[in-house]
Amino acid sequence: MDLQLVVPPLPVGADVRVVFPDAPEFEGLRSRLRDAGIPFRAVPHWVEEERITSVDLTHGALTPLQVTPSLSGMAGLVAEPTEPLTDAGARAARDAFALLWDLYEPIDPATVPQPVPAEELVPRDWLRFLPYPTLNPAQAQACPSIVDGDGHVVITAPTGAGKTVIGMLATLRSILEEGRKAAWLVPQRTLTDELDRELETWREQGLRVERLSGEYAVDVEKVRAADLWVATTEKFEAICRASSLQTALAEVGCMVVDEIHLLGSTGRGALLEALLARVRGADSPVRIVGLSATVSNASEVADWLEGELVTTTWRPSRLTWQLPMLPASSRHTEASRMREQVVTDLVQRHTTEKGSVLVFCGSKPKVRSTALTIAAERGAPVHLVGPTDFDKLETVCAEVGVRLHYADWDGKHAAEKAFRNRQADVLVATTTVAAGVNLPARAVIVRDTRIGTEPMDTATVMQMFGRAGRVGAGETEGWAYLITDETERAAWQTRLMAGYSVYSQIYDSLPDHVLAEVLQGRITTVVEAEAWWRQTLAFAQGDEDVEPVQGAIRFLVDKDYLTQRERDGDTMLAVTELGRLTAQLMVSTYTGARLRQVLDMLPVPEDADTAEEALTCVLGVSVPELADAPVAEANRPAVATAIRARGRSSRLTDTTAIQGLGSSGSVQRGDLAWAALLLVARSPQLFAGTGRDRRAIAGIPMGTLYPVLEQAPRYLAWLASQGCLGTVHPWVAIVSADLDRRVRWRGCAPGRGAGRLLWMCEQMATRARAKELVPGMWRSAVSRGVRAPDWAPGRPPASCELDQAAYTALLRERTTSAVLTVRSHDVAISGISGAAAVAWTGRTQTPMTITRAITEIDLPTVDDDDDPDVGAPSGAAVFTRRGDYSATGWLAEYGQVTEKSEDPQDPPPVRRRGLGRATP
Repeated sequence: MDLQLVVPPLPVGADVRVVFPDAPEFEGLRSRLRDAGIPFRAVPHWVEEERITSVDLTHGALTPLQVTPSLSGMAGLVAEPTEPLTDAGARAARDAFALLWDLYEPIDPATVPQPVPAEELVPRDWLRFLPYPTLNPAQAQACPSIVDGDGHVVITAPTGAGKTVIGMLATLRSILEEGRKAAWLVPQRTLTDELDRELETWREQGLRVERLSGEYAVDVEKVRAADLWVATTEKFEAICRASSLQTALAEVGCMVVDEIHLLGSTGRGALLEALLARVRGADSPVRIVGLSATVSNASEVADWLEGELVTTTWRPSRLTWQLPMLPASSRHTEASRMREQVVTDLVQRHTTEKGSVLVFCGSKPKVRSTALTIAAERGAPVHLVGPTDFDKLETVCAEVGVRLHYADWDGKHAAEKAFRNRQADVLVATTTVAAGVNLPARAVIVRDTRIGTEPMDTATVMQMFGRAGRVGAGETEGWAYLITDETERAAWQTRLMAGYSVYSQIYDSLPDHVLAEVLQGRITTVVEAEAWWRQTLAFAQGDEDVEPVQGAIRFLVDKDYLTQRERDGDTMLAVTELGRLTAQLMVSTYTGARLRQVLDMLPVPEDADTAEEALTCVLGVSVPELADAPVAEANRPAVATAIRARGRSSRLTDTTAIQGLGSSGSVQRGDLAWAALLLVARSPQLFAGTGRDRRAIAGIPMGTLYPVLEQAPRYLAWLASQGCLGTVHPWVAIVSADLDRRVRWRGCAPGRGAGRLLWMCEQMATRARAKELVPGMWRSAVSRGVRAPDWAPGRPPASCELDQAAYTALLRERTTSAVLTVRSHDVAISGISGAAAVAWTGRTQTPMTITRAITEIDLPTVDDDDDPDVGAPSGAAVFTRRGDYSATGWLAEYGQVTEKSEDPQDPPPVRRRGLGRATP
């Protein structure tokens, strides 16, 4: 900012105000403004500069509002003016200035709200469960609605206002006063950990708290007995779809929804909306207490729920946010360097004053490069750190007080602890910290305006800003910065001033939610489906047409998820076995239909290698979560090389390495998933250990592979379970079943055919203890030469969690004694009953349920000479309901762990043909 600023002559009565940095070099300006009688605000750490005026400074006449922002003067840039703004952009700048002006209005200490003793508002026997003896002003304002009422409530408050205590009051009312269970839903796994730690004292006081998230197996009996469930929305919905917990669900009296404003999120909003649509309404037996950040249409959400809205603007510390502006650049490297230099400048401003700083980045590579830049500024020897040497990176940064944090960073928990304990004063992170993990700081710097390749939404930025000035860090002031360039600053200022609005996101996944409602018996007819639609936020926000839900039903019937029949003038709906499986595994109906369609088009593979390559390729390109998994530029050559080597470590050599100018372009959408699954299938030894002990596999960081390997088993299990249903070809079901368990238990380094033995280990360990027991069971079996679960009946093994009766029942569910004989026109099956059998010729199948001691199934005939299945091999397979299988031909390789064999000859180069590119 210009230290020699002179305010020009203005018309009489003109309102002139000036904001400048509260720094010693501006004392002269302060004196001149004071002498001239011009109001001003001196704001610490102020870095913006813009002129807002509706006066023609030459002629002194009124003109349309105009704003002239200037580039940031940091990182060696010249603070020169940029293109003036008018209309909406100018109005947003004017409103932002007014907000800042009011924020620094001198406050009379006598008017500041004071904490209220909790015993004045809360029943005495609840006090021992609260973290503090007093309630802050926001909590005190919300308390009467929570404690004295029983209707739905939406609480909106700035981040840091103490909404967790409000949630505690709601759950305590349900548990202690009503004698019912409570569920507390949070949007991310990391938040279940955070909340679970906060509620540890409740366990000490005798309340039973169970954490439910994807990382933890569900102990059904403990869940049934719990007073409070802490769950992600996805996990809670999975429980709603599980028949074993319906009685426990009926006991839930209160559902606390943390971050309820995420109803408007494209990722999680639709599922949350469908869940809340079931229990909204004034006559609901389940009370909804929504905890929300400040949103512009909160009243609309509360009206939809038919609940009360409690809005508070109180925040324990003053938050000043700014949008430092950089020049636009088409050169990515240059733009990234400027952002990192500005981050470093801002970090230094706050850490010099003993403040802590959170830096948010749009990707994991940017987290690492930004941390290194900050560390270099502090004198760390960053030249010693290699591109994939994450251990050295962590060590070098930690030595100068800089820590890193993202979802699969091994040192993230140590980083959290160091930041909380002020052993580190800078934490560089992705959005994992933004959504509620309690890591407060004095300043927050948002380095990027995109997460990966997607634009960042307003709610995410506001959540990030909310980390600044949290009282948990003993702060009374907070500063937040979103670094922008000159092409985007005005839009971001407009969005932040307008605030975040919640709009329904249910349309894109509507069939999934209709299917779930049919599964749970809430929808049995088309009329009931239309009535359900009228309960959604989408309907409440103006979409009164029932065509969307009718279209969803048509799709579900067409794709065999539902059946419909006419009765008494109404159209009855029922879920098929495929629909039940799809809903319970929470597989997208669109994704499932696409997978089945593509796999049905493939010819039956001639061997296991071809089958694994085809299946993993189709999964990689057809499942959005796998296809869109990000690959950093530096890792693309390794991904391309792994695919060229077909996942075999013996071929990951200089002759297969893909390098040079074409290396990045050779990686297509879905290739990371294809490479990851091929590596598990062909080089399991690379994953030996816990699965995270190694930093990289075949040159690909484990942090890059991990999301794919966590998501893929759900889709493999979905395909595998269709063996009994006859809705996919047996080769798809059996190869999927084998790969599913090999991916899940990759730390055991299981080879091809290990799926059946791992299945038996899972069954004996039970779901609740599988993670703990299966690796040991596997090692014990393999060390004794056991290659398949086909041993003779007897007493359960020492580590088996099943009693004798359950173990005996499990042994009867094996295909051990099944004998399949393929003859010229049919298949004879003996030695098994109650299983599903399938005979096939090429892609044509004949399914049957085995009910006799010897069952004969005619092989399908292919009479059309133009049919590609003419002359195709025939075969047969049997599947038990519990998950075992047996088959003829090359599929027999999946009956037991195969001995290691020599790699076949190198394949010819891959010719890419869309979904069929698995075929050389």
